Amino acid sequence: MRIVVVGNGLAAHRLTGRLAALGHDGQVTVLGAEPGPAYQRTLLGSVLDGGLPPGALTLPPPPEGVRVLTGVRVVAIDRGRRFVRCADGTRHDYDTLVLATGARSGGDVHTLADCSRPVRGRVAVIGGGVLGVETATALRRLGHRVVLAHAGPYPMHRQLDEVAGQLVAARLEEWGIELRLGAHVPPSDTLDADTVLRCTGTAPETALARGAGLAVRRGIVVDGHLRTSDPAIHAIGACTGASASDLTGAMAQAETLAVLLTDGDARYVPAPRILRPRVPGLDVACVTAPPADRPPTTTAPATWPGSAGPDAPAEGPAPADSAAGPTGSGHTGPDEVVTFSDPARGRYARIEIRDDRVSRAVLVGLPDGIAAVGQLCAEGRPVPGDRLALLLGGVRDGADDDPAAMADDAVLCHCNNVSKGAVVHAWQNGARDVGAVAAATRATTGCGGCADTVRAVCAALRVPEGVG
Repeated sequence: MRIVVVGNGLAAHRLTGRLAALGHDGQVTVLGAEPGPAYQRTLLGSVLDGGLPPGALTLPPPPEGVRVLTGVRVVAIDRGRRFVRCADGTRHDYDTLVLATGARSGGDVHTLADCSRPVRGRVAVIGGGVLGVETATALRRLGHRVVLAHAGPYPMHRQLDEVAGQLVAARLEEWGIELRLGAHVPPSDTLDADTVLRCTGTAPETALARGAGLAVRRGIVVDGHLRTSDPAIHAIGACTGASASDLTGAMAQAETLAVLLTDGDARYVPAPRILRPRVPGLDVACVTAPPADRPPTTTAPATWPGSAGPDAPAEGPAPADSAAGPTGSGHTGPDEVVTFSDPARGRYARIEIRDDRVSRAVLVGLPDGIAAVGQLCAEGRPVPGDRLALLLGGVRDGADDDPAAMADDAVLCHCNNVSKGAVVHAWQNGARDVGAVAAATRATTGCGGCADTVRAVCAALRVPEGVG
């Protein structure tokens, strides 16, 4: 079976790796529009602030037998004759086509090349969504004077409610970031900036699918087997309408599709969406659990009262194919709402509970609560009776802070479902640093949020062996 994958991001990378692991021996061709190899897009902020060199984001090479062509832009799909046509005139025949085209952005820090360019002087960041906040704080850490201009009433207004948003705004101002908030972003030439960077949101890349006549709402519509309206074409990742930041969902889609394409039996079930800006010192999380009766097709995630759809572009109206807003989310009202507010210490939480389980939550300044609520939501377990203990870290099943004391089945890397035991096994087989563990287990190659934990486990393993 000839499989052609359009897109060379994380979802495509995971799919090809799992196909090989499951024994697929047919032809697999990956067509990537960017000129370089696949890389970890979610860590672009670390390149922007100089914390990581660009090469550190490169993902492991594809399995043997997978052909990856970079700098190749697919412009059309011929569904009748089953081939894709590229901008350079070449064509690639397929038996199964997988669209992993990701999300499009009108911004200036969307690719590795964007973040590798030097930034000079005072910087104006236009757009205060998740990417804008990550970019502004990364540049501030680098020592730049930064102004963040955002059309919303507070940063990340599409993801946060007002109380959480105001706490985030206060923290950014504490760090020396000047905020310009309001109904209209001022013209760039009035911001007194040497460099202007647009971080104006993303939207699912659906043009190729739409041009081929596939069903598209906000994203490419897929069923529980990740098939589009053409059974020979599948779609995974952000192009299906999932948030570009929702790596867990994209990885789960890739895993499911790999099983299906190797004659296995699987069905994609939407996972909880846990959004955490990658900003050191800013403990913020938005958690959304998919309703049990939600059909496995594209819909917009739920939103907080008074906020806009979280995946629409950060400035301006939602795109025409958007289903943004609470009506499109499939969520019904909660049975209980738990709120906790401690503004003096920058702490806040709002948790919506339905059928005794977390439905939605936003948390600020509560790292233990974020971990506990995220774990409950991911595992679908009931909320414990002591709500305050949950938020303050009193309920942390299997989440011991001491790496040496963690159980072997404790999951360290949720993106790749890598347990502590798998990391220990890799260590015992010669993987003696985080990079080697990543190559052996794929831990840290998802969102990168588990890197410190994996590093701590490696450090704990060194001590008994006397490894310096």
